[in-house]
Amino acid sequence: MTSMSREENGYFGEFGGSYVPEALQQVMDVLEEQFYKFKDDRAFNEELQFYLKEYVGRENPLTFAENLTKQIGGAKIYLKREDLNHTGAHKINNAIGQILLAKRLGAKRIIAETGAGQHGVATATAGAMFGLPVTIYMGSVDCERQALNVFRMELLGAKVVPVTKGQGRLKDAVEEALGDLIQNHEDTFYLLGSAVGPHPYPTMVKHFQSIISEESKRQIIEKEGKLPTAVVACTGGGSNAIGAFAHYLDEDVRLIGVEPVEAATMSEGVPAVLHGFKCLTLLDEKGEPRPTYSIAAGLDYPGVGPEHSQLKVSGRAEYVTASGQEALEAFQLLSKIEGIIPALESSHAVAHAIKLAKELSEEDIIIVNLSGRGDKDVEQVYKMLSSK
Repeated sequence: MTSMSREENGYFGEFGGSYVPEALQQVMDVLEEQFYKFKDDRAFNEELQFYLKEYVGRENPLTFAENLTKQIGGAKIYLKREDLNHTGAHKINNAIGQILLAKRLGAKRIIAETGAGQHGVATATAGAMFGLPVTIYMGSVDCERQALNVFRMELLGAKVVPVTKGQGRLKDAVEEALGDLIQNHEDTFYLLGSAVGPHPYPTMVKHFQSIISEESKRQIIEKEGKLPTAVVACTGGGSNAIGAFAHYLDEDVRLIGVEPVEAATMSEGVPAVLHGFKCLTLLDEKGEPRPTYSIAAGLDYPGVGPEHSQLKVSGRAEYVTASGQEALEAFQLLSKIEGIIPALESSHAVAHAIKLAKELSEEDIIIVNLSGRGDKDVEQVYKMLSSK
């Protein structure tokens, strides 16, 4: 099977590009030049691999969810354990890669956006490690429901700026971060956490997150002697999913992204420009980005990465929805029978994998990208369950 998703001049089909002011475009041009210079540079990659192994803790396991498989029936379910990374999620893969690039560009200051807080924690962690000051923009609503991650970021030395405009969520945090970059681009590096934004960010984030599928592809062949039937990952902006899909794009493997039904960008979105790039976007009757909500703050975004948009329209990948209730049930089930507490974001993927496994045979294999652990969500889930 041949992938129909290939970047060309910053575009994946009609999606992607760089729709930014001229001053910011100059910054993007330098970033693109330097990224392509260093991504294949031997010394850069040796340093990146060193920190991924010695600091992040890679490679992480591909765990057979034996208890879940037995209880559900049907296909074997494997979990790619990004939850075991230092800081508890896949976000650190990209944060380390980008901050090493920022060092080479001579940046004096790092900024980032965050929704669930995991990218903010990863960026703050990388900033502490490499001695660079970090400012994190986070929606005020997300600051409240992810208060523990706000404290973690501050504990790591980062300045957290609550964004009160708009809905006070991830979309608004991205806008504030882009505004900061426009004003301070001479000494500031924007360490963007998802596979969104103006070119070259979607390609750069995919590059640093593709280690997920690089490892899982090798691991599943070692364990089962064949490729999986399907790879399942949650999709908000799309960083963990594009990393989980990357090395399977040209293989005969189903790629399934799982969105929250409350923010179903792939199902209901239309092509539009959002945050400097073109993607499938949820719009209201005025043509403005539509308000969204998900119990998982990291999935609460009205757009999606441009490569995912192209994978959707080309038919190479499937995109489905899971409700907050389904994610909550999967969160509890995986915790109780596997002893693994998943992030609410990842729980959407687990919820769909449970449905899918029942439809497949025992010869089939599903890999679920467990993009993060649920420590950050336990208080929120406790409150939701207690209120019932």
